[in-house]
This record gives sequence, C-alpha cells and structure tokens, in this order.
Amino acid sequence: MTKVALVTGGAQGIGQAIVQRLATDGFAVAVADLNLELAKQTAFELTTAGKQAIALKVDVRDQNSVTAAVQKTVSALGGFDVIVNNAGIGPTTPIQTITPEQFDQIYQINVGGVVWGIQAAVAQFKKKPRREHEIIGKIINATSQAGVVGNPNLLLYSSTKFAVRGLTQVAARDLAKDGITVNAFAPGIVKTPMMYDIAHQVSRHAGKDDNWGMQTFAKNIALGRLSEPAEVAAAVSFLASSDSDYITGHTLEVDGGMQFN
Repeated sequence: MTKVALVTGGAQGIGQAIVQRLATDGFAVAVADLNLELAKQTAFELTTAGKQAIALKVDVRDQNSVTAAVQKTVSALGGFDVIVNNAGIGPTTPIQTITPEQFDQIYQINVGGVVWGIQAAVAQFKKKPRREHEIIGKIINATSQAGVVGNPNLLLYSSTKFAVRGLTQVAARDLAKDGITVNAFAPGIVKTPMMYDIAHQVSRHAGKDDNWGMQTFAKNIALGRLSEPAEVAAAVSFLASSDSDYITGHTLEVDGGMQFN
C-alpha cells in the first residue's frame, strides 16, 4: 500500500524540496500551504511527472485548519503515515524592536503550527490497527541550527526553534507507547527565499550588503558552502522511512558542520 505524507509549507523552499523527495520515494503527498496557488503548482508538477499529489490550503495558526487538512489528506489519498510540520517564518527581531504582534505571529506559526500538526496526526494514527512494537506513524518537525545555538538578531525565531526541539522530545516520550515516532530536522544556512530575506534584514540593520549577511551566517560551516534544499529533504526522507524506526526524540542537524554536539 502506498504511504501518505502531508507537508506544511510545502509549496516553496525546503518544504517544496521535501514534497518532491517524498514523492520520489513513493509517497502520495499532500502539499499544504497558506498559498494555495503555489501549492497547486507544486502538486501539478508532481502529478504531471506521474506522482500522486494533492494541494491543500492550510493556516497552521488555526487548529481547525490543520485538523481539516489532515482529514482531507486521508479522504483524498486513502491513508496517513507521516506529517512534516515544516511551515515557519523567520524575520529578524532585534530585542528592542519586538512587538506583541510579532511575538504572537511567530509563536503561533512556528510553535503552534507544530502542536496542531502533532495533534491532528496522532488522531489519525491512533485509528490504525497495530501489532506489538510496530511503528504506525511518524511526526517530523522543522527546527533549525538557530534552535541548537542562539543566533544574533533572531530572538523570536531562535526561541521558537528551541521550543520545537523541546516539544519534539516530550511528544516522543508520550507517543512511543502508541508506535509513533517524533523527530526533528535542523537545517543550517539553506538557499531559500526565507534565508535570503533573513540575510537581507540582518545586513540592512548592520549597514552592509546582502552578501555580507549570508556570509555572516555561513562563515563557520565546516564544509565551506551553503546547503541546497534537496540536501535537507534527503535527511527528512530518512526520518520518514522505515530505516529510522528505532530513532525518536532526536534532532537531526543538517548544517554542513556549523556546530558539533
């Protein structure tokens, strides 16, 4: 039977690369994104290539929206095996500039969206019959290297990603008895629109050009280059596969050696 995965924020950047990789791995995929037109475009490209994919609009801040997206995935694709809680935003937030509105927005998306995704996935996973020690569902959450070591000017983003690592560990302990694994992936500096925007904002605050911003983040990468989205997707592919069945509560860093723990 074809396995089914849903990816939030799946229409562009790392999320799109994850969708493409899981489809290549043989998953039927739900491309869930706030931007439905981009999600439809990604799904169309996959179906044109002979893959099974649907597009869904989701606002991860809204618990009901996330629940509905998971339920629609089950109805359309006939099952549910993996959720990748990937949607997130990363504006620069120098300490003295942070507003209550910024705080609420970033935490609702980056943390709340993960919580609602976990809830919705677990509700579906627990409907499945299960043999002893069988893994019946996988939850994969997006954190960041900025959630492993605090990054300057990213107080809100970094703190949300630290939170995702923590809730991943708690959920892994709570759900292990049900045959559900919960892991996270921590990208480093990836060539995505969001990363280029962060670099632009950091550079602007420092009075420098955009390249300075990218190099500020990238200068300590052991492998000496920025990451491609497909390289992050390869790590998610492992976490979604049966090869990782004995791994839970783990954060897999995909940062080219920015830090070692």
